[in-house]
Formats: sequence, structure tokens, C-alpha cells
Amino acid sequence: MTYCVAIKLNDGLVLTSDSRTNAGVDHIASFKKLHTFEVPHDRVIFIQSAGNLATTQSVLAMIEQEIKVAEKHILNTHTLFEAAEIVGRIIRNVIARDEGQNQGIDFSCNILLSGQIKGDTPRLFHIYPQGNFIEACEDTPYFQIGESKYGKPILDRIIEFKTPLKQALQCSLISMDSTLRSNLSVGMPLDCITYEADSLQVTQQMRIDDNHEGFSNLRQAWSGGIKTLFDGLDIHI
Repeated sequence: MTYCVAIKLNDGLVLTSDSRTNAGVDHIASFKKLHTFEVPHDRVIFIQSAGNLATTQSVLAMIEQEIKVAEKHILNTHTLFEAAEIVGRIIRNVIARDEGQNQGIDFSCNILLSGQIKGDTPRLFHIYPQGNFIEACEDTPYFQIGESKYGKPILDRIIEFKTPLKQALQCSLISMDSTLRSNLSVGMPLDCITYEADSLQVTQQMRIDDNHEGFSNLRQAWSGGIKTLFDGLDIHI
């Protein structure tokens, strides 16, 4: 399993993904689930994936193949909406191909596609296994895929469209920390990208492992702050 969160803000995008995949308790591995496609000064596109690993790897391989040979692909569309349509079609084709060969296996996957094309604003889409998708907006500024339930409460309480990028990154990492603590199918290292609107380039990119001092300090500060607040509650129920 996995956990990915993507946040669309007035100032840009914040993306965080874990890297764990497993096929049983004795077969655990790490695979990158946050990928970047870009054309300098024209567009930057991010793809986060969750679900069947074979499906997501096939989808990414077909995206890269179409970039090389297809007349229309994600790096020459006019809008990010069109790019989402292309990825949705690829997902449908991959799942239909594999489901026809093997019965009883869940080949589904979910994709978060985000980024910016020159002349447009940053956009964020959640693409479903059926190939259809929804777009984030000011009222719904973030999407999650994978093991989303553990990290959702902090996002609901903190994230707004006007939230600054730095604060959103911290919130996404606390959301990830809550998931790491509660579910063994989500694991380190983490991949994080902060994208500033209209920059058309990755502004900040990090890979966080168990020895990352900043993430360790954030986890400790959050846990300590929650405990202090809880110990100070004096409310009659």
C-alpha cells in the first residue's frame, strides 16, 4: 500500500509520497511514487501513484513511451485537463489489458496529476481506475490516495487555499507521520516537492529518510505539543 497527498494552494503545490510497497509481511520493498515530467520554461507535471504496482509501473512506462512516439502526449497538450484525459485513457487501457488475463486480482490504481502549463494556473487532478477524474478547487484544495484515513484529520483542520507553502509542507509531513505511526504498509523514505506558482520548475525537492533531522524535529514537536495540550485540558464533560 502507500500514502500520497497533494495540496493545491494560492501560492503553488505541495506533494508528499511514501515509497513502500508490499506483497505480504515477508516481502517489503521501496519504489518511488512521485515522478516529474517537465519542459523547461513551458510546463512541469507531477504524477503520484497508489495501487497495484504492476499497473502503476505500466502506466508510467506508457506515458514515457507516448512522449517519445505519440503525436499528442502530456508534454505538448494545451492544458493540464488534456493531460489528465491522456493519463486516464492509459489507466483504462492498462487495467483492461491485465484484467483480461488474470481473474481475481485487483489491478486498480489511483493517480494524482498536478503541475502547471505556461499561461494557466497550477492545477491538481485525482484520476480514478476507471479513467475519469475530478479537479481540486479552493473549497477542496487537497487530494489523498492510498492509506488516507490516518492523515486526513490534520489536513482538514489546517489546510486552506490561502495556507502558505511552508506551513502546508509541514502539515503534509505531520499527516504522513500520523499514517506511518498507524499503518505498517506505509513507510520511509518520503519524497516531497514544493512548487511555487508560475515558476515552471521544481522549487524544492527532498527525499526524507529515517535520519532526516528536520523531519525528526517536526515529529517530536508535534507529538510533544499534542501531549502538552491534552494534559492541559480542563473541560467538564
